[in-house]
Amino acid sequence: MEKFISYEKLSKKAKKAYDCKKRSTWDILSPITRKSANTKAYNRKKAQHWKDDLPSVAFFAMLCPAA
Repeated sequence: MEKFISYEKLSKKAKKAYDCKKRSTWDILSPITRKSANTKAYNRKKAQHWKDDLPSVAFFAMLCPAA
């Protein structure tokens, strides 16, 4: 049986090993803190979405054939 040593008295290596062992039980959850995006801020990707609704160049070529 191992002798109990309080966390404060453990060496740096032992503390690191203990912490890593504790962290490995997160499973699906990620411990990263997240924050939602600011809805009032300018978003370049969102600003370019109007281009996705336009028909393709081939569609315009069919409408206006070169004479």
